Amino acid sequence: MSENANNDKNDLLNALNSVSEVNVGDVVTGEVLAKDDDQQLIVGIEDTGVEGVVPQRELSSSQNFDDIKQGDKLQLVVTSRIGSDKEGGSFLLSSRRLEARKVWDELAEKSKNDETITAKVSQAVKGGLVVDAGVRGFIPASMISDHYVEDLNQFKGQELELKIIEIDPVANRLILSHKAILQAQRAQEREKLMENLHEGDIVEGKVARLTSFGAFVDLGGMDGLVHVSQIAYERVDKPSDVLKVGQEVKVKVLSVDFDRNRISLSIKQTLPEPWDGIEEKAPAGSVLEGTVKRLVDFGAFVEVFPGVEGLVHISQISHEHIATPGDVLKVGEQIKVKVLDVDPERKRLALSIKALTDKPKESSSHESTRRPANHSNNNSRNNAPEEETGFTLGDIIGNELKKNSDDND
Repeated sequence: MSENANNDKNDLLNALNSVSEVNVGDVVTGEVLAKDDDQQLIVGIEDTGVEGVVPQRELSSSQNFDDIKQGDKLQLVVTSRIGSDKEGGSFLLSSRRLEARKVWDELAEKSKNDETITAKVSQAVKGGLVVDAGVRGFIPASMISDHYVEDLNQFKGQELELKIIEIDPVANRLILSHKAILQAQRAQEREKLMENLHEGDIVEGKVARLTSFGAFVDLGGMDGLVHVSQIAYERVDKPSDVLKVGQEVKVKVLSVDFDRNRISLSIKQTLPEPWDGIEEKAPAGSVLEGTVKRLVDFGAFVEVFPGVEGLVHISQISHEHIATPGDVLKVGEQIKVKVLDVDPERKRLALSIKALTDKPKESSSHESTRRPANHSNNNSRNNAPEEETGFTLGDIIGNELKKNSDDND
C-alpha cells in the first residue's frame, strides 16, 4: 500500500475517533443549517457528524425564531433521540430547557447558601400565587403574608422578595415564601422598636386590626393594644364605631413589657383633656344641650361635651314626682340642661332639667301648704338635692356615718 493511501486511512481513522457520541442530557453546540416548513431549526451538532432539530417552542425566552440565521451557533441540550439509526439518526434539542437547567442550578446554589430571590407574580390561582423565577415557582396562600389575605389578585404583577422553601429540579417543583421575609423584617424592626420605645413616649402608628376589646396599632414592627377605654374620653361601645383599619393614629405609650413583648397604648391621652376650661365652657347658670348617656336609679348622666358628663339628679328631672328617670327620659335623647354647679377638680357637673321649665301652679300651692313655716335656711340647705348643695350623695352618706360614729363614741 502506498504511503499516500496509508495517510488517507490514518486521517479517516482519526476523524472517526474524533466523533463524539451524543447522549440524552448532553449539552452541545449546534450550527444552524436550515429552517424547515414545520417551524423547526435543522442544526449540525459539532464534533459528532449528526444532525438535530430545535422546534420553535424549545427556543429560550431571549431567542426569536425569525431572527436566527443559517450559520448561527446555539448552545443546546439533547432532550431525546429521533429515529433508531444510531449513526444517521437525529436528536431533539432545546435551548429553553438548557436555560431552565442553568436557572435550577442557580436556585439550588442560592437555597444552599440561604439566599433570597426576587420574582414577579404572573398569576393568582386557587391556593396561592404563581411567579416567574426563570422557572415556574409557587407561593402557597399560607406563605404569602404574615396576616390573612382575602384577595390574592392584588399581588399580580408585583415583584416579591422570596425565600426558597423547597426545590426539586427533576420534578420542576419550586416552593417559595414571602411570609418568611416579612417575619424576618418584623423581627428586626421589633427588636429595634423595643430598644427605643419608652413609657410616656408619643408615637404614630397605623390601626392594624379591631376587636371587641380594643384596637391593635402597628408601630412599625410590632403591634400595641389600645384598650377600648383608652380610645376616647367619651364612652366607646365598639372600637369600629370610631376607628378604621389602616387609619393613622397618634398614641401614647402606657407601658412596655419586654419579657412578654406587649405594649399598652392610649389614644385619648394624646387628645386635649375634655374637662380643661370647664368653668368657662359650662359656668353655673348656663344652659347647654346634651345627650342622655345612662339612666340610673338616682338620676341621668348627660354628656354635654365629648368626654364630659354631668348628673341630673332624679329630683332635678321634673317638678312632678317620678318613680324612675326612665319614666320621662330615654338613652340617646337630646335635651337641654341648666348647669347648677361645677367642680373641675373632681370632674363633676350638677345639672337640672326642671330648672328650665315653669313650675305647675297646683304643685306650687301644694308645696306651700306642706312646707313648715319655721324651717330655717340651714335646714332647707341640708335637705336640698346634692346638685343644689354642691355635695355628692357619697359625701352626704359619709358625713352621716361619721356623725353616728361620733355619737356612739
